[in-house]
Amino acid sequence: MNSVQKLRWGILGSANIAIGSVIPGLQQSELNEVTAIASRDLDKAQQTADKLGIEKAYGSYEAILEDDAIDAVYIPLPNHLHREWTIRAAQAGKHILCEKPLALTEKQALEMVQACADAGVHLAEAFMYRHHPRYDQIRDIIASGEIGEIRGIHSTFSFNNSGSSGNVRFRKAWGGGALYDIGCYSISAARLLLGQEPKAVTVIGMFSPEHDQVDMMASGLLEFDNHIGVTFDSSMWAAFRNTLEVLGSDGIIEVPSAYIAHQDSSSNFFVTSGGERREVEVQQVNHYALQGDDMARAVLQGKELRFAPSDAAANMKVLEACLRSAEERTRITL
Repeated sequence: MNSVQKLRWGILGSANIAIGSVIPGLQQSELNEVTAIASRDLDKAQQTADKLGIEKAYGSYEAILEDDAIDAVYIPLPNHLHREWTIRAAQAGKHILCEKPLALTEKQALEMVQACADAGVHLAEAFMYRHHPRYDQIRDIIASGEIGEIRGIHSTFSFNNSGSSGNVRFRKAWGGGALYDIGCYSISAARLLLGQEPKAVTVIGMFSPEHDQVDMMASGLLEFDNHIGVTFDSSMWAAFRNTLEVLGSDGIIEVPSAYIAHQDSSSNFFVTSGGERREVEVQQVNHYALQGDDMARAVLQGKELRFAPSDAAANMKVLEACLRSAEERTRITL
């Protein structure tokens, strides 16, 4: 391991999420440094490296995996490539942060988890929102009983990019669609806050012929134990929303910006209990940086990842069932 105790990262691709969020987050973090970026277009990789102050640029993803000076890779490639490059990275001895959703199916996800276990490398799914301290605060409030017993959760994540030509989210064979892109957040958050897995899912989707028949809108119900229903909607063809509401027998938690937390804007949320509504102040942090540091502590200090790779496979199981429910217009039991 490197002597300066920094985890050295290589980036597979120059996707917007990498350039705009994950790489800056790693560069702002305590325990990470981005040392290389690869693209199938060397000129593009070099331009990105120059722009972001990255030392090395490569014209192939394989070159990143062959670089012994790289400890970990971040994979922001289209969804259908996650399995292949995660397994190849694991076999090359690299630790892996892979964009959500981890795969296209639960079976693929389990294969990825096993490949990383066999290679002795760490695997994490890039759900940055979970690393923001406000979710620990929300879980503490739920555990305290302040809002009583949870009766339901409602989550939204929508935007309108339907006119974006050539968008990989509109390629069905590539794992496109609203569920895989943003519905996965609502599923993940429900599982995180309830600490359990749903027993059944029912989803209605709007599949668009203009967008290769991917689900441009999906509204769903997740059935959990204790008669708890989680409702959600996700869309790439609707007005912007990004909210989370936890309804209790005695109160409510409202998160106005549930999954997007800009470092320079408020990430506060609201709690209503005893007839009074209060604002909970939240530390302004870069949750992409915290996500990177979690991986770095696992690799450099031997600590456990906050979220095991098995959690990513479990989320994929629910996500896959949701898509099947929407396609078949039926309730799916898990």
